[in-house]
Amino acid sequence: MAQVLEFKLPDLGEGLTEAEIVRWLVEVGDVVAVDQPVVEVETAKAMVEVPCPYGGVVTARYGEEGTELPVGAPLLTVAVGSVEPVAGRDDSGGSTGGGAAESGTSGNVLVGYGTGAPVARRRRVRPTPVSAESSVPATGIKASARADAETYMVAGPTPAAAVASAPKSGVVEPQGPVAVISPLVRKLARQHGLDLRQIVGTGRDGLILRTDVESAVRAADEESAAGTEPVNAPKAEPSGERIPLRGVRGAVADKLSRSRREIPDATCWVDADATELMAARAAMNAAGGSAAGPKVSVLALLARICTAALARFPELNSTVDADAREIVRLAGVHLGFAAQTERGLVVPVVRDAHTRNAESIGAEIARLTGAARDGKLTPAQLTGGTFTLNNYGVFGVDGSTPIINHPEAAMLGVGRIMPKPWVHEGELAVRQVVQLSLTFDHRVCDGGTAGGFLRYVADCVEQPAVLLRTL
Repeated sequence: MAQVLEFKLPDLGEGLTEAEIVRWLVEVGDVVAVDQPVVEVETAKAMVEVPCPYGGVVTARYGEEGTELPVGAPLLTVAVGSVEPVAGRDDSGGSTGGGAAESGTSGNVLVGYGTGAPVARRRRVRPTPVSAESSVPATGIKASARADAETYMVAGPTPAAAVASAPKSGVVEPQGPVAVISPLVRKLARQHGLDLRQIVGTGRDGLILRTDVESAVRAADEESAAGTEPVNAPKAEPSGERIPLRGVRGAVADKLSRSRREIPDATCWVDADATELMAARAAMNAAGGSAAGPKVSVLALLARICTAALARFPELNSTVDADAREIVRLAGVHLGFAAQTERGLVVPVVRDAHTRNAESIGAEIARLTGAARDGKLTPAQLTGGTFTLNNYGVFGVDGSTPIINHPEAAMLGVGRIMPKPWVHEGELAVRQVVQLSLTFDHRVCDGGTAGGFLRYVADCVEQPAVLLRTL
């Protein structure tokens, strides 16, 4: 005749007097095996899965999830065929049996803990290899409130009815006689979706410890960060239109990617009052008349300012030979300028810009821009630059952080020129203001040199007459 035994909340160790029910792992009517986890509780120390010392059918549960129970309070009742605790052998080979009534513990004995008299001493059994074909659930699970607690093998009978009921912890547990894993280790594996059968234990006789599970979690995280997927997982293909990175777009992508990989770049910027520069340009174009040829552009004036600045700060007209670990300062200035076309961004190069005046630079910029828009630029016209000027102000933006055109050492970015409030000669006025940004290779110079270059450019923008000293 079946007997109903009451399982009480055991002493979980370290002087704890209560625990909160986090999650029930069994329902009323479920068949449980000896030492199968039946409830997950939280103490002030840790989350613990509590195993039941009886094998049978659950007839009642006490307490809803979220309820806090004191040690010794009833957790559940189990109907068993006979009052038999987990059996074992003492060191002499004798049997250590006896029911709850015989031991006087009221049945509230948890394997590894106890709220009553000590349980009979059991012999440790050496773990045997896990067989994938084994169908007998592991028995004798020993709970531990500490994640690094030592784990053991405990031999005990398995009720035949328990074979039909698998644990509901959400973790695929090894089958057959296996090393007992602490509750926190099982919980950690379940949280990260790990199959304990796939983890190699580093403890004594191959026991799985918390550090083994944590190592497996780190390995999975690193695999995920590297963008890899499990072998058997289908590879997700991004949907949408695919545009091949070929031709000009592919070349630009390669060069910009290489720049970011190889060049330790830094950016500095300054706002400048371009009112006088715009007035000087208007005066130059008015004095030349229509018969003098095309008008001088703002880009041409900025290009001429750059060549003058590079003469004063030659560190920025250089390249780095990484293999030789040398900085190569270049004798001539071959000035590249960014041009947007239907085929993408290209950077034509004005050869020997340091020998040209503003009008000559402007004419060459116009010629190369036309060839770029017609798709007729030659490879020679797109290579060999030593410094690049990028006028992104034509797109209506104020500032940017340019990416250096590898293998050059610097790029000057120019934002839009627009009316802004500005303090001029001690009074607030509306002036034509532009933001200038310099990105430079920190290997060729320090911030002082880069700042000096940018300040000289800003001074020329604000006072074009400064250029007369270098013409």
